[in-house]
Amino acid sequence: QVQLSESGGGLVQPGGSLRLSCAASGSIFSINVMGWYRQAPGKERELVATITSGGRTNYADSVKGRFTISGSVGVPTMYLEMNSLKVEDTAVYYCYVHRENYDYWGQGTQVSVSS
Repeated sequence: QVQLSESGGGLVQPGGSLRLSCAASGSIFSINVMGWYRQAPGKERELVATITSGGRTNYADSVKGRFTISGSVGVPTMYLEMNSLKVEDTAVYYCYVHRENYDYWGQGTQVSVSS
């Protein structure tokens, strides 16, 4: 069992930066994949970035070069560094963990980008 809790969201102007954190507790070892998803009102939840237990990262095309995911197996906190934020980045951001055939999700943190 893994419990996840996101923090770091807020209101920021276009071009600004935010750093999201996801605190994990419980069985945080043997995690295969960690990552971030986001969901805007009226839209489907979409992948933002993932990192595997081997440290390999994957990013959605829309955030490549602007967002950076970091974290590792056994470390209780995962991060998403967001730079050059755009209005279209506005969404609720969720962290997730895949461990031993189970998916775990946080409650989400709101990121609002507005001028």
